Amino acid sequence: MTRRFLSAIFGVAIAIALPVPAHAADEMEAAAQPCAACHGAKGVPIDPKTIPVIWGQQESYLMKQLRDFRNGERKSQVMAPLAKGLAEGDLRKLAAYFAAKPWPARSAAAKPPAAPKAIAQCQACHQPNFEGGMPAPRLAGLSNEYLVASMRAFATSERTNNLDMPGFMRALSEQQRAAIARYLSTL
Repeated sequence: MTRRFLSAIFGVAIAIALPVPAHAADEMEAAAQPCAACHGAKGVPIDPKTIPVIWGQQESYLMKQLRDFRNGERKSQVMAPLAKGLAEGDLRKLAAYFAAKPWPARSAAAKPPAAPKAIAQCQACHQPNFEGGMPAPRLAGLSNEYLVASMRAFATSERTNNLDMPGFMRALSEQQRAAIARYLSTL
């Protein structure tokens, strides 16, 4: 594990262990602070190559992922232990809190690549601009590395918490998945 990753884990552990101050103006802001250790205080993850943006992500998607981490349907050495300690109501509040945040602004790519043909199948769920919609997550603007890793995890059945994605990803070649990830990361 990298030093940065271990520091983030340590930061999360400290944040969870510390009591929330009674005078906290916004209870949800305080409850979401442990998430900032990895996902970023302003919505930009500390390592966008391995950690997704959750600010402005679809609420239903965030809720499903938190629930799946909690019940073991989605594996993560970091997220599973954090989610296991949260009640259903807390999961809902966190999902709503992060969904209401603005997607982090970033400078646009000089010239985005042309949309790959294989991306057409993604639009049905992820919407025409890939900004997500019930129940699919936003893909536009996630890092190329994160998208490649996620698509590979679905294609190899390492990630199985979605019934449709493994089949879709296995039907694409590694080159097609890479082209899709490159394109989506520039949006």
